[in-house]
Amino acid sequence: MAQLTCENLTLGFEGQPVTKNLNFTVNQGDYLCIVGENGSGKSTLMKTILHLRNPIMSGSITTGDGLKPTEIGYLPQQTEVQRDFPASVREVVLSGCLSRCGLRPFYSRQDRLRAAKIMDRLGISHLSGESYRYLSGGQQQRVLLARALCATEKMLLLDEPVAGLDPAATAEMYDIIGKLNKEEGITVIMISHDITQALGQASHILHLAKEPLFFGTKEEYLRSSIGQAFATIMIAGTEGGDSND
Repeated sequence: MAQLTCENLTLGFEGQPVTKNLNFTVNQGDYLCIVGENGSGKSTLMKTILHLRNPIMSGSITTGDGLKPTEIGYLPQQTEVQRDFPASVREVVLSGCLSRCGLRPFYSRQDRLRAAKIMDRLGISHLSGESYRYLSGGQQQRVLLARALCATEKMLLLDEPVAGLDPAATAEMYDIIGKLNKEEGITVIMISHDITQALGQASHILHLAKEPLFFGTKEEYLRSSIGQAFATIMIAGTEGGDSND
């Protein structure tokens, strides 16, 4: 049984559809990379999966295989205001346990132990008392990934997790995400404009556009006309230093 099933979904903004008849499934341990042009509905899809937005006109997203909607970890794109958030690293990471608290108005000992273990796993324990606002971009993304892991051991939704990072921090972040997927079996759904990394890491590709749409394995995508065309354009843009997010 699939962890996540999307059926006949229509995505859009202010009632205007941008993608219609979207169908795909995600199984435990998949690494799904979502690609497509700006405005194709990638971030809107993630927010719909998280029930932060409703489908317009038609369609549904359901969870299965023991996955509850509250067991999905989410790393969104950061705004400038969020980067300047005046809280300690420990407080930011612990906030990922809020969905586990239920009616409890406080963090339990188990929550604190979980946060400490995850910070150690991601190599940020030494930063636990530091102010989040003064960290580097790569450190902040690790903190937010730790926060997302506090919410789940099953599925991570990552919206451009390496945006704005330098090459070294980008490589480190992709390495961490890959290990979480391959070594710990955590399902990953990631939006990326970096098609070369997407094709290197992903097991499946979802390409959003008005027409045509594609969903399938990475190998099937590379053989498809849309995959070959998009990869060529994006790789050429990257090599030319003129990539636009």
